[in-house]
Amino acid sequence: MSIRELVLKNRSYRRFFKDAVSPETLRGLVDLARLSPSAANLQPLKYIISCVPKKNALIFPHLKWAGYLKDWLGPLSEERPRAYIVILGDTGISKSFACDSGIASIGILLGATEKGLGGCIIGAIDREGLRAALKIRAAYEILLVLALGKPKEKVEIEVVKGAGDIKYWRDKEGNHHVPKRKLDDLIVE
Repeated sequence: MSIRELVLKNRSYRRFFKDAVSPETLRGLVDLARLSPSAANLQPLKYIISCVPKKNALIFPHLKWAGYLKDWLGPLSEERPRAYIVILGDTGISKSFACDSGIASIGILLGATEKGLGGCIIGAIDREGLRAALKIRAAYEILLVLALGKPKEKVEIEVVKGAGDIKYWRDKEGNHHVPKRKLDDLIVE
């Protein structure tokens, strides 16, 4: 797959098939993040990986799933992610994590896409609840959670219409629609 094809296929998936994700796959995805650029090359990120149902069940209740879908509380139990990567910032290395978590996330998700998986970057997290559930040390700042699995839903990109409404939505068949601004609207002359 070309990089463009990977980017187009890499969507925010929130419903997954029951196919397992192995620890080796998660380690390989974190390795992509490890090899990615880091601000000032500080490499302050740490990761918690999870692909076992018991640990996944500790993570799930601390995540908020789709802010624009007001009537949707998240995936049903049979559609929940099969794996998670929790991205942490080690405050013993740095007090600021700049863009590192975003760089790491996109590398991980592009790698997941290449393997036939999909995921969702989640920033709406009950951080203190997750910290307690996973016994995360205070020295680690919880930055993001990546939910991963084999995508069960169809995500369609469309052009932003009308007054520029960028809110994603679902149709009657459950397909997820994501409005994207036109390229010419993004480039400033």
